Amino acid sequence: MNNTTNTIDLSIIVPIYNEQENIPELYRRLTEVAKQVTSNYELVFINDGSKDHSLHKLIELSKTDHHVFYINLSRNFGHQIAVSAGLDLCRGNMVVIIDADLQDPPELILEMVKKHEEGFEVVYAKRLQRKGETWFKKMTAKLFYRILKNITSINIPIDTGDFRLIDRKIVDYLKLMPEQNKFLRGQIAWLGFNQTYVEYNRDERRYGTTGYPLTKMIRFALDGITAFSDKPLTLVIQAGIAVSFVAFLMILYAIHGYFSEQKTTPGWASLLVSTMFIGGIQLISIGIIGMYISRINKNIMNRPLYLIQQTNLENKNSN
Repeated sequence: MNNTTNTIDLSIIVPIYNEQENIPELYRRLTEVAKQVTSNYELVFINDGSKDHSLHKLIELSKTDHHVFYINLSRNFGHQIAVSAGLDLCRGNMVVIIDADLQDPPELILEMVKKHEEGFEVVYAKRLQRKGETWFKKMTAKLFYRILKNITSINIPIDTGDFRLIDRKIVDYLKLMPEQNKFLRGQIAWLGFNQTYVEYNRDERRYGTTGYPLTKMIRFALDGITAFSDKPLTLVIQAGIAVSFVAFLMILYAIHGYFSEQKTTPGWASLLVSTMFIGGIQLISIGIIGMYISRINKNIMNRPLYLIQQTNLENKNSN
């Protein structure tokens, strides 16, 4: 849990995974922005099992700048868990979440702070353009956010990521939501309160490779859908009813052909196709149900969300 006293005006949380090339410029730009907001700030870097020299760079920065803190997780737990670790240990009354790839400009934090001063408890960054990304990634991201918006009962902002400013009360409420499959942008939207956005053009990655390949993006999308919607289960029921109805009509047709025309209905090919179709529907249905059961199982086991190997923050306990 967090320290008992909140003495920091601004906390900036940065998950790190193999970002050694970006850290020097990221640190410089974040420091310049934070100093324009307040002298009472902290930069909290969470090393999420990096294989390069990211941790070493963070430790060196913490030795020369008392505003820099690092949390070294025991292994790679994933982006959302790393951010959650930062949220648990940060002390700021305002908390900014930003990735380390420099695609999201740190300078936008100044606009977010102005919105917070106007009374908004959540200020998220809405992307107008996504430079340096393939048309496939842009298309699938746009499709995912629109599907998620349509199948959930909460208003999850379209074309946004985790880059946002949140008030201390939002952080405290997030810590009361212990689910293992984290989808923070959905949880923050679910909380409500006064939310607004600032618009920007997302830059392309300068160094390194993305930590979110297609497989992780699919897993992340499934976490978001299963965390905030039961419509996939409704679709399973509807698909089952539809397939059963079609099968019933086929049975009636076969019976009619046998008794009225005294012949059996030929067609091993059609039988094979229909069997495979029904089998496919069953497997998909079992898979969807299995995802929900898996989420329940993970939460019942109640394992720690993450483990901290080392940190220069006062509280070194895992969540």
